[in-house]
Amino acid sequence: MDDPPLRPRKDGPALAARLASSARRTGDGRDMATADVPGWLADRAAANRFTVHRVAFKDLDGWSFAESTGNLVHSTGRFFSVEGLSVRSDDAHFRYWQQPIIRQPESGILGILVKEFDGVLHFLMQAKMEPGNRNIVQVSPTVQATRSNYLKVHRGTGVKYLDYFVDSDKGRVLTDTLQSEHGSWFFRKKNRNMLVEAIGDVPEDDDFRWLTLGQIGELLRLDNVVNMDARTVIACLPMDLDGSGARALHSDAELLAWISAERSQREVEAELLPLAEVEGWERGEHVLRRPDGRYFQVVAVSVEAGNREVAAWSQPLFEPTGTGVTAFVFRSFGGAPHVLVHARAEPGFLDTVELGPTVQCTPENWAPVPDSARPRFLDLVASRGRVPYKALHSEEGGRFLNAESDYLFVEADGHEAPLQAPPGYTWVTPGQLNSLAAHSHYLNVQCRTLLAALNSGALRLDEPASG
Repeated sequence: MDDPPLRPRKDGPALAARLASSARRTGDGRDMATADVPGWLADRAAANRFTVHRVAFKDLDGWSFAESTGNLVHSTGRFFSVEGLSVRSDDAHFRYWQQPIIRQPESGILGILVKEFDGVLHFLMQAKMEPGNRNIVQVSPTVQATRSNYLKVHRGTGVKYLDYFVDSDKGRVLTDTLQSEHGSWFFRKKNRNMLVEAIGDVPEDDDFRWLTLGQIGELLRLDNVVNMDARTVIACLPMDLDGSGARALHSDAELLAWISAERSQREVEAELLPLAEVEGWERGEHVLRRPDGRYFQVVAVSVEAGNREVAAWSQPLFEPTGTGVTAFVFRSFGGAPHVLVHARAEPGFLDTVELGPTVQCTPENWAPVPDSARPRFLDLVASRGRVPYKALHSEEGGRFLNAESDYLFVEADGHEAPLQAPPGYTWVTPGQLNSLAAHSHYLNVQCRTLLAALNSGALRLDEPASG
């Protein structure tokens, strides 16, 4: 019997080179100029009926508070639920608290389909409505669906282009990793982040357009244009961000050892409990919140969307009480740019600690807190002296209402951010971040948004920052 044909274990430099070529292609692509994308989004919003209204909890269709637990659940038992979480932490300032949390055990697919046109990889991006986004329609992955969605639990239409991500005869997988989502609001949620190259012709649709990676990078410099799910997939692309002969302050083995040490040292105990038993929160007809109004609240909305799998539905959403600030502080060492990552322990993480940005917080929540408890480097980021990148991005619009964060890269000097990083922080190169994104549960979703800006060419850290 003949031996089966063997293939290279890795796509390696060839795929990275194809992605880099696509990142260099800016201004226009197969379907449209970058400058025309906001107009296309507006046209798709006008072509379909999109409305989002706040409603009372009792007016939610198919949702109710379970009698035995008080959990906010769907009648099918699918989709997601809002439950309670009790947390004990080794944080000196926040040792114990309780809160609502979104529990969504099933994994979804966040997938982008790619295909070459005139020798350049293009990405099939969707103009997708999400009820929590302030401007409703944003550039999204080709497929963005929970398992309940693509199994049609909602009894709606099928998910367009899904077959390319589940049928190996229609597409070749280039990347596929399970990644976490917001660890402060989701309990151990994870989604497949996939890049698939189409085999054969791809049917066209008015709600989808082919864009280059460079065009996506240009759009990432605009406020509220590229949604969170697209950003996390872009972050997982295997790019060569450090170049040949890459060098870093810490070897990859040293970095992995540091992460393992942080995970083994941190103590976070997070246990689900009935929502009705959560301390320090009060439920009214329209909102579940803390009496002091801090952090976030749970609300209910009624939605109409003409081009979604289901034309109308209602659901709960988490609504934060302020705009977040999410930033990487960066410096160059020996000519090699490095960003300062923070080993963050969030109660919803599967593995205690993931690498996050230097600063990740909502400043309003820290106003009543002593200076000693405030996030490190927040004042440096707030000064915004040398900022080569700043954009306001929406968080997960399918679960969060008006959740937005300012995403920034802030250049520092040796006095502001010394070589010897404080405990819980370390310096890494963009290429090291990119390598970690090939694996599950190393980079949190906020870190991946900033990495997406680097992967797509929205900025280069080896170029001078403008003040």
